[in-house]
Amino acid sequence: MSVTSAATLRRIGFIGTGIMGGHMARRIAGAGFSVRAWNRTAAKSEALAADGVEVAPSARAAAAGADAVVCMLSSGPVCDAVLGGPEGVIAAMRTGATLVVMSSIPVETARAQAEASARRGLRYVDAPVSGGERGAREGTLSIMAGGEARAVADLAPLFAPLGRVTHVGPAGSGELAKLANQLIVASNICAVAEALLLAERGGADPEKVREALIGGFADSTVLRQHGERMVRGDFAPGGPAKYQVKDTSTALRLARSYGLTLPVAHTVDRLFQNLVDHGGADLDHSAVLLELRRANQPAEASAPAETSADV
Repeated sequence: MSVTSAATLRRIGFIGTGIMGGHMARRIAGAGFSVRAWNRTAAKSEALAADGVEVAPSARAAAAGADAVVCMLSSGPVCDAVLGGPEGVIAAMRTGATLVVMSSIPVETARAQAEASARRGLRYVDAPVSGGERGAREGTLSIMAGGEARAVADLAPLFAPLGRVTHVGPAGSGELAKLANQLIVASNICAVAEALLLAERGGADPEKVREALIGGFADSTVLRQHGERMVRGDFAPGGPAKYQVKDTSTALRLARSYGLTLPVAHTVDRLFQNLVDHGGADLDHSAVLLELRRANQPAEASAPAETSADV
């Protein structure tokens, strides 16, 4: 079995070229790799042809002969549907190649995929990312990698144009780290939204309040990037709310299996679920500000008037 190493990593299959995946595939091709990409909506992968990315007619075709296959699909079930089965990506990959799942999926799903990959003579790394569309576009993603240390090290040339990688443990650990990341991000987004709503309701200029907080203890990437989205009212999806609630719900299920109660995460999850339920599924997760505004609207109905019997 010829195992792909850092020195022999040349041909990359890329599955899923959506909001973030498209930027990632483009950056990998720009770093000199031969990239074949597939996306369920063909137009999204076809748009990358001008950047040197070859468009594959199927996920299997993208994976065939590749030294590594990157999966950047939307969820665990979608990943399993594309990767698994006799006609899936895992079955199409050459022995010794590496499957790199950079999607945010449940920990147990990653571990099961790692086992399925091992049975086929493949190496498996779960490497979800944080940094949103901007991080994908600029190559500043934080990459949390789970799997064998050697396999992660051999992927260093692939990760380099995408961002900074940290090996956090065995298969599934990358997804566990991503869930921890998502709890922090989601909680921070909600805290920033509440703070700006308070400033707005109290008569201060939310943009100036945000500006005043930058550099202090309240400063964060969320305050800088998502706080700016909130004050501008720009909720075009970088990280859609439906994916945020997917991750917070997954984290809460996992916490319950460990016997943990996470009260802050529970409240945050409910806020994002309410945003989705009120039509915000495809808005950026910073649109939780809209849900807070909706929940805090004054009651339109006035109190019942007194009658003569009450006097």
